[in-house]
Amino acid sequence: MRYVLVNKPYEVLPQFTDEKGRATLKDFVSVPNIYPVGRLDFDSEGLMLLTDDKQLQFRLAEPRYKVPKTYWVQVEGEPTEEALEQLRRGVQIKDGFTAPAEVRLLPQQPEQLWERSKPVRFRAAIPTSWIELTISEGMNRQVRKMTAAVGFPTLRLVRAKLASITVAKLAPGQWRELTAAEVQALKEAVADTPENEGVAPARRKPTVKYDPNYEQKVAAEKAARARRAAEKAATGRGPKRQSPGRSRSTDGPAGAAPRSSRPAAGAPGRGGKTGGSAGPGRSSAGRPAAPSAKPPRRGK
Repeated sequence: MRYVLVNKPYEVLPQFTDEKGRATLKDFVSVPNIYPVGRLDFDSEGLMLLTDDKQLQFRLAEPRYKVPKTYWVQVEGEPTEEALEQLRRGVQIKDGFTAPAEVRLLPQQPEQLWERSKPVRFRAAIPTSWIELTISEGMNRQVRKMTAAVGFPTLRLVRAKLASITVAKLAPGQWRELTAAEVQALKEAVADTPENEGVAPARRKPTVKYDPNYEQKVAAEKAARARRAAEKAATGRGPKRQSPGRSRSTDGPAGAAPRSSRPAAGAPGRGGKTGGSAGPGRSSAGRPAAPSAKPPRRGK
């Protein structure tokens, strides 16, 4: 098994391939057949763990095991104690309500922090601050959404620690193998407790924000569907229905009239004539024809 720790630089994809030709982990790590544990956004930096140990990879990324991840976050403005307390209690973001986080305001930029490849863009009239934030979830862009929810947008995001493993002494793009002691510490961090041993981890269901108008929206949608169906039926765009009294012949072409032992009035007779003629000397009703008022001329 291989266990690799890498300091992912800014604007590098947390994967080994990219169809658009952007920088990936392959540009920095030459170890084959290892895969990232979780993700770290393209515009974020710092610690990433790569391994071919699939069981450990799953457990480290699974929220059920509550593996702590610590970030250094540069935010716009000076966070108030009230804002920090909101983060500690959990905040509402698009993906749901976050679990309580550990947060503390840093007096200055962390000493171990490196210079970013592209300087952070900020407004000169607004100061910036650094906070240290620890969570055990993995929602999409969660830290950025959390700081924005309390009014202090994230300007720079650096993952500094995963469980007990730190990114210290690694420059951006550098990597190293974990020691045996570090690997053992990670395995202990996600070891099953007796009551959970042998039970498959349950995936966390996303939290949906409560909508007080949900029932009204459902009723309106049902009414709209019924109205559209009625409009289609009125304009004849719905499925065509067969007229009553007409049936399809079982031994003739579709739509042909059913066969009968007697031809209908006006239909061709056996002699092939039409227009009510039923043969010489007989009327169309089958009775003898009346004699003509004018006798036929005799030939000379």
